[in-house]
Amino acid sequence: MNLPDYKEAKSRKEKTTEIEKYIYNSNYSNIGYGKKYFVKTYGCQMNEHDSENICAMLEEMGYTLVDNYMDADLVILNTCSIRENANNKAFGMLGRLKNLKETKKDLVVGLCGCMAQEEKVVDKIFSKYKWVNFVFGTHNLHRLPIILNEAFLKGKTEVEVFSKEGNIIEDMPVKRTSKYSAYVNIIYGCDKFCTYCIVPLTRGRQRSRTKEDIIKEINSLIKDGYKEITLLGQNVNAYGKDFDYHYDLANLLEDVAKTGIERIKFTTSHPWDFTDLMIDVIAKYDNIMPFIHLPVQSGSSRILKLMGRRYTREDYLTLFDKIKSKVKNVSISTDIIVGFPGEEEEDFLETMSLAEYCKFDHAFTFLFSKREGTAACRLPDITSISGKEDRLYRLNDIVNKYFLENNMKMIDKVCYVLVEGTNKKKGSLFGYNENNKLVNFMGSEDLIGKIVPIKITKAKTWNLDGEIYE
Repeated sequence: MNLPDYKEAKSRKEKTTEIEKYIYNSNYSNIGYGKKYFVKTYGCQMNEHDSENICAMLEEMGYTLVDNYMDADLVILNTCSIRENANNKAFGMLGRLKNLKETKKDLVVGLCGCMAQEEKVVDKIFSKYKWVNFVFGTHNLHRLPIILNEAFLKGKTEVEVFSKEGNIIEDMPVKRTSKYSAYVNIIYGCDKFCTYCIVPLTRGRQRSRTKEDIIKEINSLIKDGYKEITLLGQNVNAYGKDFDYHYDLANLLEDVAKTGIERIKFTTSHPWDFTDLMIDVIAKYDNIMPFIHLPVQSGSSRILKLMGRRYTREDYLTLFDKIKSKVKNVSISTDIIVGFPGEEEEDFLETMSLAEYCKFDHAFTFLFSKREGTAACRLPDITSISGKEDRLYRLNDIVNKYFLENNMKMIDKVCYVLVEGTNKKKGSLFGYNENNKLVNFMGSEDLIGKIVPIKITKAKTWNLDGEIYE
């Protein structure tokens, strides 16, 4: 049994990242024979991609996927720790599964992902959720078949959570949720230690995949007919910083663009690592989409310093202006935290003015969520919940106004949409354009998986309507 350890998770020792190969053990092939599984995913794209790996391993073991957890013999919750609300949702689901398990005695339940890396979560499972069969973390995803087998053999809660710096596991099986758009991990972990963020504890040290392994995966996706890839990492801009030679995200983006894949996206970026060369590469290649997610978190330099973000308001705006001036028709989205400990009205007004200046195409806005184990957890909090909520409402009024304003500029323009599926309305399709904006239009289902020209006819705050451009 291995339990999470924050002290160990915080350590950042000088260490060469080891690359391991996933090895399929045929001894586990029939564990799931005749059984059904359900995976519930919370959180970011990294978690979504982890679930694609989980599903593939379970199907190697003989399990069959079902859409309703009530029909499953095995349920796995792949969890997120970024905000308290995500934890509450996962524990709420565990409550429903407890009720199901009372009538379905053979139901097997597991919890994995970022929550599993939290000390208090594992303590809570031991005290209040003893019926959970197994728990594993983010560093040993590849050991799922072994962990599941151990849980069956021992008949009690099996916990295997490593709080080490982490290695890279290549050749993991993957059951992709889309046949046209794929996630590709390029870097794991984070060394930024923003004071509000628990990710460096749950995901470990920064460690980059080699260019060769990334390009090999992308070429395989191209061969399989994929149109779009999203390069993933907790901080993709830090890619290559752990190498003992110079090769960074700008170099990788250029090499990926040269593969000929039709559409390239990447997320999430940290402004501190966003170089001029990166901007130039994005501007140079048409297959790198003109869409950048650039979290600012606050418009106040004083609060940014308390957050440990390592840039000022002025630094962010300088970078923002560079991107806007160099990348044609670029859309920029962001993350903003409201009510960070110590935030005063003056600080909040600076965030409001930054939002007014940037006129973001999209923004994820959140109330500050205290995360145990982070430095911000110890800061004095001077603002009431009602005061924070009022600020969030005021901010949302501003950012929503510009979402609609930016979308209105698209009317009568032609964009190119990767069609992903059907809407509830008969004959209606949806997809995302170059700027990552959701577009709905009427068309035949044989367009799914294709990139088609769409003329925008109507703009809404959250999406666009259009028609096929002949």
